[in-house]
Amino acid sequence: MTLNTQPNFHQQGRRFLRDFSPGDDFYEALIAMHQDLSEEESAQVNARLILLLSNHIGDLDVLREAMNMARQGIGAPVGGQLPAASPSLPAAALEDRYKTEPALAAKV
Repeated sequence: MTLNTQPNFHQQGRRFLRDFSPGDDFYEALIAMHQDLSEEESAQVNARLILLLSNHIGDLDVLREAMNMARQGIGAPVGGQLPAASPSLPAAALEDRYKTEPALAAKV
């Protein structure tokens, strides 16, 4: 699978008059999600949303491509591409980390 950068918003069982209408609906919902939140709370909601959608996508190549594309032109260069792979922690190690750092668990 490759990263789709073309308009791809849709809603099952619903037809839209214009191709961009479902994208407008998403953007409106995204803005509403942040309403009445502090800057820190808004950042936490964004982080949760990114993790939920990343898990839904699941394809690490697509996620890396999206991260590279999102990072282009922002901040200092990372030296090319983001790392292709890194060793992952066993689930038990992650659970232990959340137990010892409750603030971390609250943010995810």
